[in-house]
Amino acid sequence: MNNNVVVGMGEALWDVLPEGKKIGGAPANFAYHVSQFGLQSCVVSAIGDDKLGAEIIENFDVKGLRHLIETVPYPTGTVQVEIDQAGVPMYDIKENVAWDNIPYTARLENLAAITNAVCFGSLAQRSVVSRNTINRFLDAMPQNNDSLVVFDVNLRQGFYTKEILCNSMKRCNILKINDEELVTVSRLFGYPGIDLQDKCWILLGKYNLKMLILTCGINGSYVFTPGNVSFQPTPKVTVADTVGAGDSFTAAFISCILKGKSVEEAHRKAVETSAYVCTCQGAMPTLPDSIKD
Repeated sequence: MNNNVVVGMGEALWDVLPEGKKIGGAPANFAYHVSQFGLQSCVVSAIGDDKLGAEIIENFDVKGLRHLIETVPYPTGTVQVEIDQAGVPMYDIKENVAWDNIPYTARLENLAAITNAVCFGSLAQRSVVSRNTINRFLDAMPQNNDSLVVFDVNLRQGFYTKEILCNSMKRCNILKINDEELVTVSRLFGYPGIDLQDKCWILLGKYNLKMLILTCGINGSYVFTPGNVSFQPTPKVTVADTVGAGDSFTAAFISCILKGKSVEEAHRKAVETSAYVCTCQGAMPTLPDSIKD
């Protein structure tokens, strides 16, 4: 791998849906879609020494997805997913599983040294082991202006604290958040009464961010950069399910930025990509060439 690997770091798991199990976890979804845009990507996680873990590795290998996944003495992660009538998933995320225990290894340190973009979330930081590993990885990355450190907030089942969110926002230079998460974060941080856009400007300035991405479901999405905001409406499509759509948005956006595209171009491609993923079942469909070009 050369000196510009894009890493998705955190949970690798099985989403157990009504129609069967599908491989999931935001970092894998993100890394997979980045690879579809022709960049070198790698997913970092941990699995158990079990059938489900072996199937994750097989699945990634079939997809050609590079991975640095350690085997640890905990079960491979699973999530019970129920889809409501609007097609929105509800999650029951099993605790004390393999991805809660991602070890920091020499291999991981070597990967960090050649990583120029990483995406991590709040969910994988619910346990101290994986949280420390993520922080050590960020410390070991090249500390230059070109590195993209993306914090994709994913508030699930109360698996987050103000301290974790605060530290992650300090560590990142791109924040990705949805409208519901922004309301929760604003309440935690003590500015609940302001409109959504003003909250974004506050976070952008307070944490000295390069960019803040706000997704608002059917109400479109925004990308805030110092002194500018890009808005894109959400295309109307027939939704199969929304699982992984946000991860594909982040992957398309970051891929375009790394290829030197403008924020507006990257934003358009991100919206187009996530809309397509919504028309497919599962989080990792093959993207058509018309999107990848």
